[in-house]
Amino acid sequence: MNQPQMPDQPSNASQDSTSAPTPAPSPAPSSIPTSRLQRLRQALSRAGRRTGAGLPSGQGLRHAGRGALRCAPWLLGVTAVAGGVVMLMAHPPAHEVPRGDVSVRQNLLSGGVLEARSGTVLVVPGLHVVRDLPLRDRSFRPTRFARANGEAPLQSLEGLSLGLDLTVRWSVDTTRLSVLAASLPDDIEGEVIAPALQGILYRQIATHTVREIFSTQRGVIQQALETELRRKLAADGIVLRGVDIGNVDLPPEYRAGLENLLSEGLASEKMRYTLELQEKKVKQTELEAAADKVRRETAAEAAAREQVIAARGQEEAMKHVLPFKQRQVEQRQLEAEADRVARVRMAEGAAQARSIEADGEAKAREKLADAEAYRQSRIGKVAVDQMAAEGALLSRHPLLIQKAMADKLSDKVQVIIAPPPSDGGFIGKTLLGSRDGQPTGSAGAGADASAAAQVSPQAQE
Repeated sequence: MNQPQMPDQPSNASQDSTSAPTPAPSPAPSSIPTSRLQRLRQALSRAGRRTGAGLPSGQGLRHAGRGALRCAPWLLGVTAVAGGVVMLMAHPPAHEVPRGDVSVRQNLLSGGVLEARSGTVLVVPGLHVVRDLPLRDRSFRPTRFARANGEAPLQSLEGLSLGLDLTVRWSVDTTRLSVLAASLPDDIEGEVIAPALQGILYRQIATHTVREIFSTQRGVIQQALETELRRKLAADGIVLRGVDIGNVDLPPEYRAGLENLLSEGLASEKMRYTLELQEKKVKQTELEAAADKVRRETAAEAAAREQVIAARGQEEAMKHVLPFKQRQVEQRQLEAEADRVARVRMAEGAAQARSIEADGEAKAREKLADAEAYRQSRIGKVAVDQMAAEGALLSRHPLLIQKAMADKLSDKVQVIIAPPPSDGGFIGKTLLGSRDGQPTGSAGAGADASAAAQVSPQAQE
C-alpha cells in the first residue's frame, strides 16, 4: 500500500521552495551576537518552507482523497457508536415507575403487555411503548362552570345562570389496565371526565330551581349526579369514588334576595317552632300538674294504706304482746317468790352459821382459858423452881445480889469504883459508912435500905 506523501518531506519542500516567498532578513543589530542571528535565520527559513508546503497542490489533494476514502468506514463506525451513545444518554432505555402509579409496557412486535407497580422497566425505543396510569384516587375540579359569570355557567329551571364548585374523585379500573393503557387518552380528566360530567350536570341542573339547588335538594342532586356519572364513566374504565358539591355561586342580586327570602323563611320556621314549643310547654305544664295530682293521690292512698297496715300490724302484735306481758308478770312473781325463799334460806343458813360460830368460839375460849390456866400454873411452877434455884444460888453466893442490882440500876446509877470491904460485906457499907455499936449484919441491912431509898427516886426518873 502506497502511503500518502506528507507535505513536510524534503522532495515536496524542494519542489515548492521556489514558489514560496522567502522573507527578507531583518538587519541584525550590532548588539545581537552572530550565533543568535544565524539560529534566527534558520528558524525563519524552516517556517517559510512549512508555510509553502501547506498550500494545496494537485498531487497532495489526490493523496488526501485516497486516505479519506480508506478511513471512511472507520469514521462511519465511530460516528455511529458515538451517536448511539449520545442517544442512549439522551433517551435511556429504562423507565422508572412513578410512586402511586402503574406502568404498562406494550411490545409493538409481539403485542405482549407487562404491568409494573414499582421499580424500573426496560424500554427499547421503537420496540416498546410505556403508559403510566394512576392507582390512587385523584380529584378533578372543573372550573368552566364554577362561577355564575364564568366561561360556561349552568342554567336552572328558571333560566338563571349559576355556578357550582364540584369535586370529582376517580381512579382507573385496575382489572383492565392493559386495555385502558391503549384506549384512554393522555388527558383523562379533560377528554373523558369533563365532557361526561358537563353533559350530565347541565341536564340535572336544568330540572331544578335555584332554591332547590341552593338549599333543599342539594343532596338529591348530588346523589343523582353521582349515580349517572358512575355508570357513564364505568364504560370507559374509570371508577367514580364520589362527587362533592361545594359552593353554589349565584348572581349578587339574586343571592341577596334569596338570602332575604331564606331569612324570612327561617324566621317563619322559627316562629312556627316557637309556637309549637310554647304549645308543648303548655301541654307539659298540664301533664306535670296531672302527674303531680296523681302523685299526690297515690301518696295519700299509700299513706292511708300504710296506716291501715300499721294498725293491723299493731293489732296482730298486741295479740302476741299481751300473752307475752302476762307471762312476764308470772315470771316476775315466780322470780320474787324464788327470791324470798332464797333470802329466807340464806337467813336460816346465816343464823345456823352464827350459832355454830358462837359454839365454836365458846369452845375455843374455854380451851384458851384452860390453856392460859395451864400456862399460868406452869409459869408459877417454873418461877418457884427458878426462885428456889436462885435462893440456893444466892445463899451460896451473896455477891450475886449486888451484881443483879447493879445490872438493873446500871443505866440509872453512876458507877463509883470503891474498894471492897475487908470483911467481905456489902460494898455500900464503905460508901455509906456504919454506926458504932450496930452489928455488921444490921448495918449492912440498913445501908442497903438507905441505898435503896436513895436510888429509887433516880430509878423513877
